[in-house]
Amino acid sequence: MAAAQGDVVLRYLPIQDEDSAPFPPMTRPATAPGQSGPARGAQTLAQRIIARASGRRHVDVGEIVTCEIDLAMFHDSSGPRRLAPMLESLGATVRDPGRLVLALDHYVSAEDEESRRIVRFARDWAAATGLPHVYDGQGICHVVLPERGHLRPGMLCIGGDSHSPTGGAFGAYMFGVGATEMLAAVVTGTIWLRVPETLRYVFDGRLADGVMAKDVMLMLLARFGMNGGRYQSVEYAGSAVTALPMAERMTLSNMGAELGAQAAMVEADDTTRDALLAAGVPAGEIDLGAGRGDPGAEAEEHRFDAGTLAPHVALPHSPANAVPVGECAGERVDLAYLGACTGAKLVDLRAAARVLRGRRVAAGCRFLLAPASVREREQAEREGVLRVLVEAGAELLPSACGACAGYGRSIPEGARVISSTARNFRGRMGAETASVWLGSPLTVAASAVAGRLTDPREVLGA
Repeated sequence: MAAAQGDVVLRYLPIQDEDSAPFPPMTRPATAPGQSGPARGAQTLAQRIIARASGRRHVDVGEIVTCEIDLAMFHDSSGPRRLAPMLESLGATVRDPGRLVLALDHYVSAEDEESRRIVRFARDWAAATGLPHVYDGQGICHVVLPERGHLRPGMLCIGGDSHSPTGGAFGAYMFGVGATEMLAAVVTGTIWLRVPETLRYVFDGRLADGVMAKDVMLMLLARFGMNGGRYQSVEYAGSAVTALPMAERMTLSNMGAELGAQAAMVEADDTTRDALLAAGVPAGEIDLGAGRGDPGAEAEEHRFDAGTLAPHVALPHSPANAVPVGECAGERVDLAYLGACTGAKLVDLRAAARVLRGRRVAAGCRFLLAPASVREREQAEREGVLRVLVEAGAELLPSACGACAGYGRSIPEGARVISSTARNFRGRMGAETASVWLGSPLTVAASAVAGRLTDPREVLGA
């Protein structure tokens, strides 16, 4: 095995700049609410998870602690091609391959020779290292990870991608790290961090028909900016959040990265349990209490009436440049993109089909569709959702990151695009001269039908 590993390492690829079966049960005892010590205050969800991971009963905001990692995830772009040369130079090895997940999702379907070399290298390194959890071309890592049963409430996880906070939707503390932090983590199994303050966004009531989690995030970004998290742990709460399906909660946690938060979480509840059971997690391994904070724990709180929220879009070239879609309705679009971990899960495909059933994409407008995972695409096909989208004019693309990060079939120069992705920075989707608006899957679909930015409520009759 050593010779094989050496052979793979010696063929490592030059690093190019870019955007950045279940695990064994956790062995460290979880502290129950109210057991953090008589002289100490209540702990937020972030504090409780960090305390457990660091072998403590209690941690204070601002403390720097070393935590044991329950799971580390990376993909073909952030993983092997970056780790292998550093491991070789240090003479180091992976401590516990069983706690690593590798998803090949950025460079697949490998449409050029450079992409094919990167994908081949990732496959070879994974085989030589003995990684048991490799998902090759099965979809975007942030969606594949939970759908294959790798997350649990109370886990402390890291990911080699900036949108790793997606795992927080399951009551886990998950955040993105760079290559050097990932190197230290896979070698030692630990990571240090500063215990963050908690910023809680509470949404009372319910979201109106035509409004989705993406609209919630665009509104928050417009109000608080892309540093709204200020290295905090964000929690989403309130009746509107608890009413959301897991896929919509994942969108909230995912775009905590845009807010600047380290982690972004929703407390575990029955919806969490149902999603984990559907992913094949044994009931005995689901501890909802490990994914909840103590009542009364200190947090900076902002409260909103969910029922007043309108569909939003982010204008070029920042997710924080967001306004209600009515303020820019009528802007011409010539390409609609339904894809990415924030916009092409099964719930998103169903939403788009609501708009497109019995309708056609406007003349002169292309509609690109990249389902977030193979499983989600197959379920959409069984339900007839995929047929609705294709009959309306959607062009089906591989279940991968694709145009979201400028890979594969990226957006052409000069295009005016409405996209369900999380970011619309200049050049992000492959073309420096493209103008990209961000919207929910409903807004993307409604705009594709009209050929211009459109409030989906106009089409739905909401």
